[in-house]
Amino acid sequence: MNFLKTTTFLVAAALASPLAAQQEGGRLDIVVQPEPPGLMLGLVQNGPTQLVAGDIYEGLLRYDTDLNPMPGLAESWEISDDGLTYTFKLQEGVKWHDGEDFTADDVVFSADTFLRETHARLRASLAYVDTITAVDPLTVEFKLKEPFGPFISVFEAATMPMIPKHIYEGTDYATNEANATPIGTGPFKFNEWEKGSFIHLVKNEDYYVDGLPYLDEVYYRVIPDAASRAVAFETGEVDVLPGGSVENWDIPRLAEMEGVCTTGKGWEFFAPHAWMWLNNREGPTSNEKFRQAIMYAMDREFMKDVVWNGFGNVATGPVSSKTNFYSDDVTIYDHNPDKAKELLEEMGYDGEPVRLLPLPYGETWQRWAEAVRQNLTEVGINVEIDSTDVAGWNEKTANWDYDMAFTYLYQYGDPALGVSRNYTADRIEKGSPWNNVEGYENPSLDEKWAKAATLVKPEERQAAYDEIQKEIVDDVPVAWMMELEFPTIYRCNVKDLVTTAIGVNDGPRNAWIEE
Repeated sequence: MNFLKTTTFLVAAALASPLAAQQEGGRLDIVVQPEPPGLMLGLVQNGPTQLVAGDIYEGLLRYDTDLNPMPGLAESWEISDDGLTYTFKLQEGVKWHDGEDFTADDVVFSADTFLRETHARLRASLAYVDTITAVDPLTVEFKLKEPFGPFISVFEAATMPMIPKHIYEGTDYATNEANATPIGTGPFKFNEWEKGSFIHLVKNEDYYVDGLPYLDEVYYRVIPDAASRAVAFETGEVDVLPGGSVENWDIPRLAEMEGVCTTGKGWEFFAPHAWMWLNNREGPTSNEKFRQAIMYAMDREFMKDVVWNGFGNVATGPVSSKTNFYSDDVTIYDHNPDKAKELLEEMGYDGEPVRLLPLPYGETWQRWAEAVRQNLTEVGINVEIDSTDVAGWNEKTANWDYDMAFTYLYQYGDPALGVSRNYTADRIEKGSPWNNVEGYENPSLDEKWAKAATLVKPEERQAAYDEIQKEIVDDVPVAWMMELEFPTIYRCNVKDLVTTAIGVNDGPRNAWIEE
């Protein structure tokens, strides 16, 4: 679909009344892990916060599993032929959870004032925006300084959450007392948070979509370890295990239980991409041939099938195959120990040890690090595993105190939103464990990344990203591992839980329980 034509998108089906077969009422218990640090989505954007707050806050748009935009708080939208003007018509009758009307002024305040200050990831996209104007109470116009290809993809709840102007304008956002009792426009309202135990949301009886939500309440259950979460599901204490809630080896056993269903859908917008940071600044990993040798040494198919129980795909480069503008016309690093040994000999590798920092997110990641060490040892690379906790991992990667370090990051549906940030020199920042942590610098590629983001025609963007992927895969700034799949495990009587590209994060909006 060409989103850069002047087009009005109306999706009446998304606003239709409930079908007769869909039953109202009921309670859903969902695991959230770890416990969110907060629920004010304009201030906190980590995974657990997005999971819970996706029911409380909303964006102007939602996205289907093919990443096509759908109505959210905006019922329709138009994009000018030159790609510079985006006009949104808002839903009628939307109210904040405190009963105040939601209007275009809230959109302007959210995007142009609040989120420019608080949301670093969105701020990078808003740099392309010249003005945001409330044309009338139900119409908002975004004018861009220059075309920005992925702009239509920045309007989901976690990327651009709508914030109540009447509560936050003129206040200290970080200390506003409403942060503890978040107020949005979403299908569920905040009711109670018992720290260390649960977060309780209740049905928004005034929700603007007729008939939604079906559920009366949702409990997000905080359970401290993976084994206990698995037991809670087995005993019926919880109904839904979102992706990553349990260790991979428990998934087949739980999935085989009677009345249990699984799905890998609902991660298309995030497309979690796993790799190892390779320190480009010093040591053996600063040598391109050493980095290529690492890629050839690893048996990534084995790691996918054994460590990840087949959940996911081997990555071919920086862009996920689930993300727009992916290309597989790149050098493919198959498992080839002899080629790895040749490259190490060519560079004169002398056996200097390299430190491998696993991601401290459970036993699966530790096993993955052990598998990498075994493969690298087999070709003569001396690997020392440097295990630590989450705080230690953050500190070591932020201060570039590693040689190889596991991580995974989201792609957000477009290379300009979630991919380029990991490879352009302007994103190198000591003290941050994200973005270009490896220290890769390639000025000519930086220019290509920047140009690709501003091209208007999708075919032009595809050609630009094809060229980028082909070049960067040969440089191997990081060791790409897998396109991760985090299956959601749930009771089969829970219907329509995953209907969008962010899955369970906004799933309760449409979910219902079959008696």
